[in-house]
Amino acid sequence: RTLRDATGAPVMRVKKFLEAQTGDSKKAEEILKKEGFEKASKRAERETTQGVISIYAHHTQKFVGVVELLCETDFVARNEEFKNFAKDLTMQIAASNPAYIRREDVPEEAVKKEAEIIKEQNKNKPQKALDKIVEGKLKSFYQEVCLMEQPFIKDPKVFIKDLFTSLIAKTGENIVINRFTRYQLGETA
Repeated sequence: RTLRDATGAPVMRVKKFLEAQTGDSKKAEEILKKEGFEKASKRAERETTQGVISIYAHHTQKFVGVVELLCETDFVARNEEFKNFAKDLTMQIAASNPAYIRREDVPEEAVKKEAEIIKEQNKNKPQKALDKIVEGKLKSFYQEVCLMEQPFIKDPKVFIKDLFTSLIAKTGENIVINRFTRYQLGETA
């Protein structure tokens, strides 16, 4: 992938950062992603009244993912990249069955319960090691239950939150994953 694809930054901006980092694309990518994240957080307050509902049904017809992805304008909602991201999200939801969109959505009680289970499983470890174990296992827990924390099923080196931030940077609009669901044959709600 090119630096532009990875960050969503305009060509001239990528060129400027590459020159400033004397050709170090890793460092330039890190800076551009941070800049994109900051811009995305500034856009978070803008109203989203347009968007798409996307559906993905697995070829076995045994499970399906549905997502409502919102944006500010109809122009972006009709954009192929926006629609493709919505399709990728539904595929991700169908394949990995997240329960929440972001870490912040996970109830504090669920996090505490998970931490207690981890501590109990590792109670014979020294306290310093236990703290690191809990931190690492909670990160894995968030990756399992939070859509934004998950590695992308098409490219596990990339996380959903990175794709999301990149799309916001490319479109220049606030984008919101409003809600999602997953249905599996034989499963009750």
